[in-house]
Amino acid sequence: MDKINRRKFIRTGLTGVAGLSVVGSGTINLGFTVPDNLVIDKVKLGNSGLTVSRVAMGTGTVGYNKASNQTRLGMDKFVKLAHHAYERGITFYDMADGYGSHPYVGAALKTLPREKVTLLTKIWTHEEGSGKIEPVDKILDRIRTETGSDYFDIVLLHCMMKGDWNVTRRYYMDALSKAKQDGIVKALGVSCHNIDALAEAAVNPWVDVIMARLNPFGTAMDGTPEVINAILAKAKENGKGVIGMKIFGEGKHVRDDERQKSITFALTKGNIHCMTLGLESEAQLDDAVKRIMAQVK
Repeated sequence: MDKINRRKFIRTGLTGVAGLSVVGSGTINLGFTVPDNLVIDKVKLGNSGLTVSRVAMGTGTVGYNKASNQTRLGMDKFVKLAHHAYERGITFYDMADGYGSHPYVGAALKTLPREKVTLLTKIWTHEEGSGKIEPVDKILDRIRTETGSDYFDIVLLHCMMKGDWNVTRRYYMDALSKAKQDGIVKALGVSCHNIDALAEAAVNPWVDVIMARLNPFGTAMDGTPEVINAILAKAKENGKGVIGMKIFGEGKHVRDDERQKSITFALTKGNIHCMTLGLESEAQLDDAVKRIMAQVK
C-alpha cells in the first residue's frame, strides 16, 4: 500500500492505542486480525535528502568485538530476519564496524534491491583500547566490500562522548566530507552518548543526521527526557535528521506495558523522525510493527 492508503487504513481499521490489550506471549492483541501486508511507513529524515522507513533494523544489541545478538543468530537466521524486516516495510539497516554486521547485511542485500534500502553505518574513532584505527578511505573501501554496496546512505561518527568532537574528530570529518563529495556517502553525522556532544551536534553545520538516546524512563540516556527532547527540538529546527535509539532503555524496559509506553513516547512526544530497534526475532519485529502502525496517523 502506498503511504496515503496505509494511513487511511490505520484511521479506519485500527482502534488506536486505547484499544490495545496485552497477551502473555509478549505480543499484543489488537482485537481483530492484522493484515499480513501491514507495513511500517516512511518519513523524511530532516533536510538530509533521505526518505527512510520509520524504523531501522538495529544490528548492535550487546554489540562489541565485531559481534552482536543479531549476528550471533548466525548468517542464515540473520538474513531471514533482515528479509522479514524488509517485507514489513523496514528497509533501513543500522550497522557499525564494532557490531561485525556489515557482512551479514551484505548477505541479505544479495537478494534485496539496493536502491530501495537505506544503509547506515558508524565508524569507531576512539583509539583507547581499540588498537590502530584505519584511515577513513580504507575503512570505507573495506565495509563497502563487506556489504557489497558501492555507497552508504548515512555514515556516523560512533559514540561521541565529549562536546569537542568537532575539534578532536576533524580528520574523520574532513575525510568523510570528501567521501560525500565523491558520492560514496550521502549524509553524515554522529551518534551521541553525552549531552555536550549532542548539544554540539544540534547546531554543527557538518551534521546531517544525529542518533540520540531517548526513552520515557531516562534509562541509558544523557539527560532527562525533557532536557534531551529540548536539544533534539533545536536539532530538528536546524534541519538535522534525528534517529532515536535506546527506545527500550538498552533492553531494560521490555515488559508489554513498558514497550507500549516507550513506543507511544517515541511517536508522540519524542523529537525524532524515526528510531532504530534492536529486534532479534520475527515475533519481536511483528509486535513492533503492530504497535507503531496502530498509532501512526
